[in-house]
Amino acid sequence: MTHQTSRRSVLAAAGALLASGAVPTAFAQQRVIHIVVPFATGAVQDTVARAISNELGAALNAAIVVDNRAGAGGTVGAAIVAKAPADGNTLVLAAASHHIAGFLYSKLAYDPLKDFVGVANIGNAGYALAVGGGLNPASTAEFIKEVKANPGKYNYASAGNGSATHLAMASFLAKAGLQMTHIPTKSTGEAVNELLAGRVQAVISSSIGVIGFQNDPRMKLLASTGEQRSPFLPNLPTVAESGLPGYSFDSWIGLLAPAATPKAEVEKLNAATNKVMADPVIQERFKRLGVEPRNQSPEEFQKLLRADWDAMGVVVKASGAKVD
Repeated sequence: MTHQTSRRSVLAAAGALLASGAVPTAFAQQRVIHIVVPFATGAVQDTVARAISNELGAALNAAIVVDNRAGAGGTVGAAIVAKAPADGNTLVLAAASHHIAGFLYSKLAYDPLKDFVGVANIGNAGYALAVGGGLNPASTAEFIKEVKANPGKYNYASAGNGSATHLAMASFLAKAGLQMTHIPTKSTGEAVNELLAGRVQAVISSSIGVIGFQNDPRMKLLASTGEQRSPFLPNLPTVAESGLPGYSFDSWIGLLAPAATPKAEVEKLNAATNKVMADPVIQERFKRLGVEPRNQSPEEFQKLLRADWDAMGVVVKASGAKVD
């Protein structure tokens, strides 16, 4: 038998197996999992999704596709996942903005809490208050004093209406009694670029967005926004200790699936994600991003999500923000 005849025989056998449905592993189609990022490239969720996509794909023996679906404060991408088949192959990489949207938008095509199930808590993202564009206060207290003396004169940028960066600053301004003009952009990266270009004077960004600009003369980091100092920016005081007592804001980052996804599938995805996040290489990668890795069971993550839903309702109400 010639080489060509042999090759034809193999292909014919493979074709017969495919037609019959009895497909051996070698010929089986690889599983494809779409991780929908509801913000543009450069957003926190996008950076995190791409930081683990290869390793998570290997752990699940699947091809991971990071799918950016930006728009309307993350609600466009979330709506896609809420309506997707509940088979574990379509997930959303969500954060605090996911629940914020439920209180900002009067009409949503989905329920941010009831239409999703928590798959895996990937990490905690800290935020920081940064200034620029001609402002150079020595502290958060000085920043507050300057803005209060000039109501409406200064601008701040965010990753868009309804984003965590929007609400973090809106609640800061409300608590401090300040007036600034909101300049929404499409991502955290774009918001930071507006500050670097001098077109806005302030931004509250995820640590991911500003950690690389600590020595850039165009930007000054004033404070981190969490209850405790960031382990990645230990010399930076918190907003609460440097000018606005009682203020704090940070965000979980995690994978959510459609609510009807089978428990066994959720547990499989959770185990694979936790395995990846326990890898020292991945932990070091996240350290450079300013994200603290987390490792929770689906039940623990679901409990966190319910608590965060309540907390974000308080934040939105305190900020006075409303999109529609």
